Amino acid sequence: MTDVVFNLLIFFMLTSTLVHPTALKLLLPKGSTQTSAKPQTTISITSDRKYYVEQQPVTLQELEDVLKKKLGANPETYISLHADKNVPFETVVAVLNIAQANNYKLIIATSSK
Repeated sequence: MTDVVFNLLIFFMLTSTLVHPTALKLLLPKGSTQTSAKPQTTISITSDRKYYVEQQPVTLQELEDVLKKKLGANPETYISLHADKNVPFETVVAVLNIAQANNYKLIIATSSK
């Protein structure tokens, strides 16, 4: 009985890491490095420059306030940024500036090569 419970635990731990935190269809840029940090939330930018915090649509002007409400002022806060590869760089830099102003650590999501 203990073996069955242990196997179920391992199964659910492995499958939970395969679930994507966002259901938005984004073409992520290619990358070869990975980080072990666990983000507290995700920001997504679609190819038509729409912003989402997890599944909630927000404007760029609302983004900072939404993040402050969701995350507070914790300096060890990690945010995963999922930007479509067709998004202009200045759009990504705007989010980077918001993260830096609030001492959030940003992880840029990429797809594997």
